[in-house]
Parts: sequence; structure tokens; C-alpha cells
Amino acid sequence: MDSLYIKFDDYSKVNHPSVTIGDVAKVYSSNKTISNTVKTLKLCKLDTNEHSRIVFSALKVIEIIEEKYPTLDINTLGADDFLISYDYKKPRPSYLTFLNVAMVCLILFFGAAFSIMAFNNDVTINKLFLQLHETLVGKPSDNHTLLELGYSIGLPLGIIIFYNHFGKKTITKDPTPIEIEMRLYENDINTTLIDGVKRKDCNIDVD
Repeated sequence: MDSLYIKFDDYSKVNHPSVTIGDVAKVYSSNKTISNTVKTLKLCKLDTNEHSRIVFSALKVIEIIEEKYPTLDINTLGADDFLISYDYKKPRPSYLTFLNVAMVCLILFFGAAFSIMAFNNDVTINKLFLQLHETLVGKPSDNHTLLELGYSIGLPLGIIIFYNHFGKKTITKDPTPIEIEMRLYENDINTTLIDGVKRKDCNIDVD
């Protein structure tokens, strides 16, 4: 008896309305004819009039496969229910992409600068440096000392070390805090979307 292994992700995005198993799952079988055929089996046809989502059950996929191969040993991995989203994006001019990236960079730059200045003002860092300099050196500071220089260098250096990321390069192979938070955020989004679609009865399951 031939065996088939099929793995589902929580969320799959397609840019065409006619969805097949190969669009939303990874399929493996030692019998390449079976695996290639299963990838082409049709799951559903999504509405193209708007951005549409539908929740599909892994059991329904098994039912579709067994209609083609009744004696096939099917093993499923991954999610029991997964979300299929149809999202056709029209081509955008390159200058709009450039403007969007530039706007995001400006917002992040000035937002971060404002946050740092607000923090420094909140803790009165200038007075702290003046007091430290006068205590250690014994004379008033002119605001251009090693304290200010070290703080200016240490602040961006600490941010780079903490986020473990500078441009496209990473200091270590560990995931950065932003990558971890984004992964958790994506998982929460997928769970919320699947629950929301289920409540609207926009899901396909076995009878």
C-alpha cells in the first residue's frame, strides 16, 4: 500500500481563484505519480469579486484524496484547520513603492528620535551628566565631555546589539526580538482570522 504525507500551514495566500491541494499544502509520497496527481486535485473556487477568505478542514482534504485513491494511506501534519485567502494585487508603479519605503523610514527615524529626546528630557539626563561631571572632575561641565560622547556612541550601539540586526546582517544566528514578536503576531492574526471565518460559517469541512 502506498503512503502519502501531507502538511498544512495555518495560512495560505493564493492569487488565483481556483485552489488546488498543491497551492496550500506540501505533499510527499514515494510514488511520484500519486504525489503529483494529489497536488493537482481541486479544493475549491474562491470568490474573485472581493478579498475572500475560507477555512478548510484537513479532514475534507483527506476526503477529496480518498475519492481519487480509496486505498491510499494518508498521514496529515500541521494544522487541522487552515485559512485560504485570495488576494489579487494589481501591479504598482515602482515610484509608489519607493515613496512608501521613504515615508516609513522617515516616520521611524523621527519617531525614534522624538522618543529618545522625550526619554532624556523625562529623566533630565543633562542635569545628571552635569552633576556627575562636577562630582568626578570637580568643575562645571561645558556639555561637551566624555559622558556625552560615550552616551551618544553607546545608545545606537546598544540598540544594534539588543536587536541583533544591522541592515541585512545579524551579529549572531539567533532570531532578533523583532522577528520573534512578528512571528507571535502572525500566529495571533492567523488564529483570530480562522476563528472569525468559522463564526461566519465560511468553512469547508466533512459532513
